Amino acid sequence: MRPGGEMSFDGVKYLWMNGEVKPWAEGTLHLATHALHYGSGVFEGIRCYETEEGPAIFRLAPHLARFYTSAELYHMRLPYAPAELEAAMGELITRNGFTDCYIRPIAYFGYGTLGVNPRQCPVDVAILTWKWGAYLGEEGLTQGVRVKFVSWTKLHQSMVPTMSKACGHYLNSILAVREATDEGYDEGILINRDGHLAEGSGENLFIVKGGVIRTNDESSSILLGITRDAVIRIAKDLGYRVEIGWLRREDLVMADEAFFTGTAAEVTPIREVEGLPVGKGARGPVTARIQEVFFEAVRGRAPRYRDWLSPVAQPVAS
Repeated sequence: MRPGGEMSFDGVKYLWMNGEVKPWAEGTLHLATHALHYGSGVFEGIRCYETEEGPAIFRLAPHLARFYTSAELYHMRLPYAPAELEAAMGELITRNGFTDCYIRPIAYFGYGTLGVNPRQCPVDVAILTWKWGAYLGEEGLTQGVRVKFVSWTKLHQSMVPTMSKACGHYLNSILAVREATDEGYDEGILINRDGHLAEGSGENLFIVKGGVIRTNDESSSILLGITRDAVIRIAKDLGYRVEIGWLRREDLVMADEAFFTGTAAEVTPIREVEGLPVGKGARGPVTARIQEVFFEAVRGRAPRYRDWLSPVAQPVAS
């Protein structure tokens, strides 16, 4: 059974939709919305963390940059500037009374026509915020998770722009995670068309061997994660050698350590692959050190990474 992170919409009062803050219950769509039928949308997953100076959004600028790039790749013109979306996120976090939360901006082709070509459909944009704990479980963060190689092939970059965080791409991920969890694992690992490792259903992959950290790149048809990028910098700052290139199944099986990264997963160790322990079958020392620095950074306790945090403006007391 996958130890999914605690997610709760309880207590969420407001959302943002097409330029307006609305009550949560009013976040509705028409059944003829194009994205509902074809998955024609793009989204981001962003976290806001509580710091000593108040809530702060982690790596907001690169998340928004990827959001706009994802939309552009699907010929979707967003009708709002990044500054408007940033302001909307801050307002939602404040009005919902959050200090720690997950943020989901989404843009999609709305109600217009239902031909495959969405040219006549408007582009709708919305933002949701909610409480979401450790995606692969609090125990997963410390003890590690169990994974398997799934039978589904990762969508190849010649089929769709895999660097885009598009809604329809995640049908591939749904099949992967359902197969893995139905067989009693926590997460699945997708193999790409070339027979190399791609990623988890919603996470990038790292392995550690002989003190060297390895991960793959966009040639493996992965989404270039914002957290992945942060972890690469942390690892280099800690003095580790980081190699970027193809990964094989045996690289994961024979690794000393392995871990996932992602906005939802943060830094989650992998302790077992299809019944075989990774290294000693527990969170290893390299993973633990990177994890430690990562959480210091997102909580505002690592000065060298302060530029990764965008403070949420707090209302001025009257």
